[in-house]
Amino acid sequence: MPVVRVALAWAVHLYTACGAVFGFVGLTAAFAGDYRRTFVMLAVALAIDSSDGALARAVRVKQVLPWIDGELLDNIVDYFTYVVVPVAVFIQPGMLPQWAQPLALAVLVASAYAFCRTDAKGLIEHYFIGFPSYWNVIAFYFVTMATPAWVNAIVLLAALVLVFVPMRWLYPSRMEVMRGPTIALGLIWAAMAIPMIARLPEPSPTLALWSLFFPIYYTVGSVIYHFRS
Repeated sequence: MPVVRVALAWAVHLYTACGAVFGFVGLTAAFAGDYRRTFVMLAVALAIDSSDGALARAVRVKQVLPWIDGELLDNIVDYFTYVVVPVAVFIQPGMLPQWAQPLALAVLVASAYAFCRTDAKGLIEHYFIGFPSYWNVIAFYFVTMATPAWVNAIVLLAALVLVFVPMRWLYPSRMEVMRGPTIALGLIWAAMAIPMIARLPEPSPTLALWSLFFPIYYTVGSVIYHFRS
């Protein structure tokens, strides 16, 4: 086996694992109240997660390093960056009412179950089953929109319920239908998120409201996809 292929395969796994490093920096920033750094780090982790799968398939890491489970590595990093770090934001003062604090901890438990589902990413087509743990996006809007604590509690409760509802949600990077428009709109959303992060710690509710077009599109598109499937 060519040395270059092996080196590239290890490099892809290292690339994936680096998401945990950025997530950890984001975690420490959340506890320091530095939300700008938190979401910069989560944005980098999201970029890694959105691209490492394509790199892994291009390099054929499963064939080159069959004893390393890349999907397990990806799930470990994703649980940390999509769940643990956002929960650190949820438990910061003023994010939730006192009575709703346990909801933040419930996110850790519910997502642990979700990540362990064998059909979490579809068995034939590529989709997510149940709310796909986009807690990083929810935390992002809590901060950038400066939403009231009681609104945050309702949103978290609704998302927690949706984790256990067996609905199919769009898998932007690998889905068989609506992939092109979804990725294009996602890139527009990402471009809008840059100034929203740059303005922190000042919230940007107007821009955040406009950027909701993509979460709304994603949710409505997922509902349509689920019932058509």
